[in-house]
Amino acid sequence: MIHQTALIDPRAKIDPTAEIGPYVVIDGAAEIGAGCKIEAHAQIVGHVVVGEGTRIGRAAVIGAEPQDLGFDPATESSVVLGKKNVIREHVTIHRGSKPGGGTRIGDGNFLMATCHLAHDVVLGDKNIIANAALLAGHVQVGNSTFIGGGAVFHQFLRIGDFCVVQGNGSFSKDIPHYCSAQRVNRITGLNVVGLKRQGFTADDRAAIKELFHLLFDSGLNLTQALEKAVLREWSEKALRLLEFVQAPSKKGVCPVRPGREDD
Repeated sequence: MIHQTALIDPRAKIDPTAEIGPYVVIDGAAEIGAGCKIEAHAQIVGHVVVGEGTRIGRAAVIGAEPQDLGFDPATESSVVLGKKNVIREHVTIHRGSKPGGGTRIGDGNFLMATCHLAHDVVLGDKNIIANAALLAGHVQVGNSTFIGGGAVFHQFLRIGDFCVVQGNGSFSKDIPHYCSAQRVNRITGLNVVGLKRQGFTADDRAAIKELFHLLFDSGLNLTQALEKAVLREWSEKALRLLEFVQAPSKKGVCPVRPGREDD
């Protein structure tokens, strides 16, 4: 299942059921799991682990050095991909920037053509990242989130579970669980349709909505709203939203600004 034109480093470990296409380059101690498909001209560089059933598209580059001017090429770091991911053509995923560090992707993600995951990104499970979206270093993404094409994200921020992010948006602050985000650092409400599709009960959705309005639409600043919110009991799923907002990254949380008026 290895094409005769592929260039394979002798240190690489490739499952016999994996398929390696024409002109693929595997340069380093990569581990390619069962049922993987590496398509033509893709490059796997350095210590990359590819979980079973993952497909890597044409001319994708996985495991190249971080785009960090202070990076030492001798640094040993990795990229770890979980199971059944789809990585489409020309996607780039860079390895970790610190010794022993890594860029880590969970299971069942779909990364569309030309999107970029920089060094030390952590991506959960079942996310969809559309064409040309760009995630800078150390960005963390939860599970079952959709990121629109061309959206860009500054380093170190967090994106929660079950979010939907508009294409061409620009973000330098955290996007909490369950939220809909667009334009420049703007939360416009909850991803209500997405929560329904993911099987959230009516009671869970109601509790999440109530907490969301308390935190972001009650006339209180966020500190005051949090002080009020912790005095109440919340459902398990609503509590996850509260915990996210209580512990933001250093970037802080995007504000809520509904409507379509110009920025």
